[in-house]
Amino acid sequence: MLLRIEGLTVRYGTTVALHGLDLSLESGELFVLLGASGSGKTTLLRAIAGFIQPDAGRIALDGTELAGLPPHRRPVNTMFQSYALFPHMSVAANISFGLRQQRRPRAEIAARVAEMLALVRLEGFAARRPHQLSGGQQQRVALARALAPNPRLLLLDEPLSALDRNLRMETRGELVRLQKRVGTSFILVTHDQQEALSMADRIGVMHEGRLLQVGTPEEVYERPASRFVAEFLGAANILPVEVRDGVLVLPRLGVTVRTAMPVPPVPALLALRPERVRIGNGAVNVVDGVVVERAYAGEALTHSVRLADGTEMRVTQALHDGLGAEQPEVGAKVTLSWQPEACILLQEKPLPRCAVRAGRGRAAKRIDAKARSAEGEGDRVGTEPGDRAGMEQGDPVGIEPGDQVGTEQGHRVSTEF
Repeated sequence: MLLRIEGLTVRYGTTVALHGLDLSLESGELFVLLGASGSGKTTLLRAIAGFIQPDAGRIALDGTELAGLPPHRRPVNTMFQSYALFPHMSVAANISFGLRQQRRPRAEIAARVAEMLALVRLEGFAARRPHQLSGGQQQRVALARALAPNPRLLLLDEPLSALDRNLRMETRGELVRLQKRVGTSFILVTHDQQEALSMADRIGVMHEGRLLQVGTPEEVYERPASRFVAEFLGAANILPVEVRDGVLVLPRLGVTVRTAMPVPPVPALLALRPERVRIGNGAVNVVDGVVVERAYAGEALTHSVRLADGTEMRVTQALHDGLGAEQPEVGAKVTLSWQPEACILLQEKPLPRCAVRAGRGRAAKRIDAKARSAEGEGDRVGTEPGDRAGMEQGDPVGIEPGDQVGTEQGHRVSTEF
């Protein structure tokens, strides 16, 4: 076990950002934290990195308690959302920054920089400045800089968010291959469901400071533990069902449903993924409705179908052979069908709620400033030059010229360039 977190609680005044969170991470694992803005993802990363001190709980890395260790003494590096490259330094100087702060021998630094440039496929770019690089190249330099000191754990906060769609898809694969090659454990934060599904060894779905479910992408997608997880990770049609004489029924439609899952003894919810429902009477379970909307997305076509009780169901069809003329138009009456294996039964449980969501706008900035002040004058702040230190989704905090801000491994650097 590489990382073990037990009962981690973080408060900002009366706001509870993390609620007694438990998490474990294996060596060499790529773990993805998935959640909406304000769910506590970045707060958790900052607690692991040492940029904020938790109010309760413990964090242990390789069996060693991290409590009290400043960021630069933890074998943990962070790759920030903005990349935060030093604009006045070359690519080679950016990559070698942490190594120079560790006072490694020059020959060792040069060899490691060359190794990192080869790893991220940027040989020949050593002398360039960040402004001479594309967004994807800057992302790779930031990754090389974070990996150069050979940390035991790398934290990545929305590392692909600044890239366009095609580059994001390309970089996802590169990042996964690189992680497997170097063997360093990654914790990657994202709000992009496809990113989480395609990259993770395991996914943790966060909501309001709690981990609602942890599992492999297949487990979390195919067997979500709650309605929130089902709707947040991918799309889901949610229908109320009842159990009558051991049979599952859609009560408002008077339709029985056959499912491959055991029928629960209490009322539940039926979740159906749009891609598992088909238009036409070609499966065991059927309902009738009227097409009210069509959405064409190039590789797929989604129909919204209104049922007799007013419920709308989405049906997504992959366009393997292109957009044919047989697709029903808006206003057409259709039959929807799905197989028993497509049924996901959820217990209807209310989600635990915290008092206030953390990491939003001005309140988050005031809270963050208060937290830094409580740590003591001159403590390192968990940001990078030019980085925005909002708790979630990069809420900006004013960093003025001359301010001292944290860099890789917590070292200070002036923002007066």
